[in-house]
Amino acid sequence: MKKIVLAYSGGLDTSIILKWLQENYNAEVIAYTSDIGQIINRKKIITNAKKLGVKKVIIENLKNVFVKDYVFPIIRAHAVYEGTYLLGTSIARPLIAKRQIAIAKKFKAFAVSHGATGKGNDQVRFELGYSFFGGKKIKVIAPWRKWKLQSRTDLINYAKKNNIPIPKDKKGAPPYSIDDNIFHTSTEGKILENPKNSAPETIFQRTIAPEKAPNKKTKIKITFKNSNPVSINGKRLKPEKLLEKINLIAGKNGIGRADIVENRFIGIKSRGVYETPGGTVLHKAHRAIESVTLDKKTMHEKDRIMPVYAELVYNGYWFSKKRIKLQKIIDKKRSQVSGEVVVSLYKGNITILSRRTKNKAYSMKKVSFEENRSFNKSKVEKFIKYHSKQLNKS
Repeated sequence: MKKIVLAYSGGLDTSIILKWLQENYNAEVIAYTSDIGQIINRKKIITNAKKLGVKKVIIENLKNVFVKDYVFPIIRAHAVYEGTYLLGTSIARPLIAKRQIAIAKKFKAFAVSHGATGKGNDQVRFELGYSFFGGKKIKVIAPWRKWKLQSRTDLINYAKKNNIPIPKDKKGAPPYSIDDNIFHTSTEGKILENPKNSAPETIFQRTIAPEKAPNKKTKIKITFKNSNPVSINGKRLKPEKLLEKINLIAGKNGIGRADIVENRFIGIKSRGVYETPGGTVLHKAHRAIESVTLDKKTMHEKDRIMPVYAELVYNGYWFSKKRIKLQKIIDKKRSQVSGEVVVSLYKGNITILSRRTKNKAYSMKKVSFEENRSFNKSKVEKFIKYHSKQLNKS
């Protein structure tokens, strides 16, 4: 029998897709789940898939790989899309697509499938990954662009007809669309679709409201080595454990909320509410350690290419030659970026308290107001005169 590898969450939408694939392609569906730190119920995934006739369910723990090889590179790049979005969903899709194709090849499947909607960015991110690793040999099936189910009501009716369990919160109005992984949580849909509506407090899953956060500041020390965070408060941790720990600390202090109206790759605007507690802290702490370890030229070059890099990641170009080339530029001097940053977290705010490094980029002798003999003031005058002449140049 023909085989299809489906990116399967165990929820309503992908369960409907699973049944639809069986009906329309007369194929055996392999249910594949990447565990990248989302809220996951393994028993539910397996049970739901088996009820629908699936023989093979694969759940892979990819949390450490995801943080080390995908999250940390975008932290090193200070990648932010449109000034606010830390790319939490964008960075997860390439890894899932890569593993899906690997499993399809292993089990000689003729196709892969995903549950991304026809209006979203994820369909692009998945399918660019499929294309990179699978080429033209493995077919891509995108049900949301093919089937005749046009609304949430259609999906509910299809589920009832095929005895697919319907979660209680999905029997009435469409639910929020939620995506989560170890790096972030995103919430879209329902009342959030109208930008005049405030986000209700009930949607937040991993951050407390800043005004309800503790009245006492929380200090943490983050140690970086070769531009990656390696320990929290002196305790060395694996990448996934480090991010989990800092997520917990930052979330309790109301850190990491963002309410964004973004420009999607496919050409429409979308409003999303994001929670990236640990990532927000690491982003600021990493900039702080670079400020005392990297030279001006290197830092400014990184800042110039960051928007291009961030847009490539957002658009699904993680495996592109251009993104990889930019990553090499970003990481060119990463061996110099080592040291400690102490931050204070308080009611949604992050304050850098101190930076320590053995790197010689920051010179106490040069910056001190107590020592001016070694500083040539005549050169400063020439410097200013030169730039005065540049004012009238185009």
